[in-house]
Amino acid sequence: MKHIADFVIAVLCKKSQNQQISNPKIIIMIQCIAIDDEPLALELLVDNISKVPYLQLVAACDNAMEAMKILQQQPIDLVFLDIQMPGLTGLQFIQTLKEKPMFILVTAYEKYALEGFELEVIDYLVKPVALPRFIKACNKANELYQLKAKPRQINADNNPGYLFVHVDYSQVKVVFDDIAYIEGLKDYIKIHLKSTSRAIITRMSMKSVEDLLPASLFIRIHKSYIVSVKHITAIRKNSVFIDAVELPVSENYRDVISTLTGNQNH
Repeated sequence: MKHIADFVIAVLCKKSQNQQISNPKIIIMIQCIAIDDEPLALELLVDNISKVPYLQLVAACDNAMEAMKILQQQPIDLVFLDIQMPGLTGLQFIQTLKEKPMFILVTAYEKYALEGFELEVIDYLVKPVALPRFIKACNKANELYQLKAKPRQINADNNPGYLFVHVDYSQVKVVFDDIAYIEGLKDYIKIHLKSTSRAIITRMSMKSVEDLLPASLFIRIHKSYIVSVKHITAIRKNSVFIDAVELPVSENYRDVISTLTGNQNH
């Protein structure tokens, strides 16, 4: 796998350089992973992904179990997935996931197409895959991704300035301006406020609360942290400060920080 890893690093570096030269405006990327047990097929998949400007490759895996670890560690929007793999097959892998990202199946077999679409995959590609066909499948995923993002944008334009969260037996009103940052704690979130040192803990996923927050006021900097842009006091390469509190910025969210500061060279 070292050869594959080196290839992936080279592709990512090249893509990053091309984006800085040809497109100075940073776009929100679709975070994706590629899974295929055949090294040459995986290399080709990684190379095709590098040609699509809105895709950000997070990892290339040669088995489903490795990919499962990545999905548990960070948010992934799209998975390019082979079907016939040793151990857990691609279709079995999809069925094991409770919260599913988008999937594009890339396989040498046509016979699994019906089963794949029953699992609501975005597209089904049969190897060898021509680049135009690959891009067409990616565009489908991008359209769906943008469609899902629109409700949050609409909410941002029409937001009432607060949200209600369930705490014990009550619905507690939380004003957006009072939120310093939100911390993810497995099935719960912890809302840290400016007005009090006592945080609000409620049963909710980070994705759910992120969808309720105006995108113009809050940014995700880590799988476990959402921060109020208004209350950020300082920014470093790998961290954001809200007064004396230092919060980590994961690699996948550094583009968001770069966009915020207008600096592409953190």
